[in-house]
Amino acid sequence: MFSSDNKKPKQTTMETSTQQNIIAQGTKIVGDIASQGPFRIDGTVEGNVKTSGKVVVGKSGFIKGTLQGENADFEGKFSGKLILSGTLSLKSTAHIEGEVHISKLAVEPGATFNATCSMKGSVKSLTNEPAKPQAAKPVQQTAQRP
Repeated sequence: MFSSDNKKPKQTTMETSTQQNIIAQGTKIVGDIASQGPFRIDGTVEGNVKTSGKVVVGKSGFIKGTLQGENADFEGKFSGKLILSGTLSLKSTAHIEGEVHISKLAVEPGATFNATCSMKGSVKSLTNEPAKPQAAKPVQQTAQRP
């Protein structure tokens, strides 16, 4: 009637990386946010946002503070320090101000990008790049008297 299997607590696991966190328009959060999953921000966040997922900021979205993540798509506004290990994509309605550290940048015409930008990534050599000329060796000249 009673088995030992019923005494074990059931464990449920939840895959957080597939579930998107949404901050809706009209919502204002003041403080720090940390998550493993992706974000969609249509409201306002004043503070630090840290995630290993992708961040999408809608047209009405605004982040003031530090954003750390992998990739980000902006249609809205950002002011502060932006640190991404991947790509920053700016749509035509995006407005970015502050300090930006990224690997790749994609900007649509019309976007505002007023930031100091540092791009870190692997340097690729161009295959059709001509060889650099070697420095010429100095030639000794002797003056001849007539």
